[in-house]
Amino acid sequence: MPATVWKGYLSFGLVSFPIRLAAAARAETVHFHLLHRKDQSRLKEVWYCAEENKPVERADIVKGYEYSKGEYVVVEDAELKKVAPPTAAAMEILQFVRAREVDPIYLEKSYYVIPEAAAEKPYALLRKAMTDSSYYGVAKVAMHSREHIVIIRPAATGMVLHTMYFANELHAANRTAKVEETFNEKEMDLARRLIDTLAAPFQPDEFKDEYRKNVEKMIGQKRRGRTVTAVKQPKNTPVVDIMEALRRSLEAQKPAEKKAPATKKAPGKRSRKVA
Repeated sequence: MPATVWKGYLSFGLVSFPIRLAAAARAETVHFHLLHRKDQSRLKEVWYCAEENKPVERADIVKGYEYSKGEYVVVEDAELKKVAPPTAAAMEILQFVRAREVDPIYLEKSYYVIPEAAAEKPYALLRKAMTDSSYYGVAKVAMHSREHIVIIRPAATGMVLHTMYFANELHAANRTAKVEETFNEKEMDLARRLIDTLAAPFQPDEFKDEYRKNVEKMIGQKRRGRTVTAVKQPKNTPVVDIMEALRRSLEAQKPAEKKAPATKKAPGKRSRKVA
């Protein structure tokens, strides 16, 4: 059974049923430990008190909020539980929105919504209703010491929940300014044709983490005492002639034309010379 990250009730209107959430994905990376360069011994994290100039045990550590420079309010875990909102135990769908209205920039993490054994009927009912109507549910849930706005959507075999950033958490100042459209129709036509040549059904299994693969290869080479093979890097140059770049890109995408096999001529009859 997958690890449960949240457990409670999901409701829409007066219909309420128990569910739990399990992580839908986790990034896979090559993990490194910190070592002492001198003897390659493992380093351990030590919590240090600057006031007493000595290490502190984990049991003696508390949370503190700095409300002014050097001034803190100590907050205990039990106190955080006291002020947890109702969404810590129940999430209510506040509204339904069209799928196309949800900008992916708001999406943060993904979770599988798993119904408890006695809740399969209302779970299946909600999933089917959202599928048929092309609606997503918007709700709130409190977990991991904060309240999240979430999107609940129907998937192939169940429902998936995505936590979302709040609007004030988006870095609007980093947003790209509107770019002036100075291209002509010929350039637009070539760009569309290039997109068409690269268009294909999305197959996630086809994409692999090349960086992770290269790091694992490097580790294997170092373990065997071999020289690390450098990865050849492409030479990127600014586009000077966009039309020429588009034409060359289209030519590169065209499959090599197969030469038609030469047809053999049927052997002809030799004509006799008449004396």
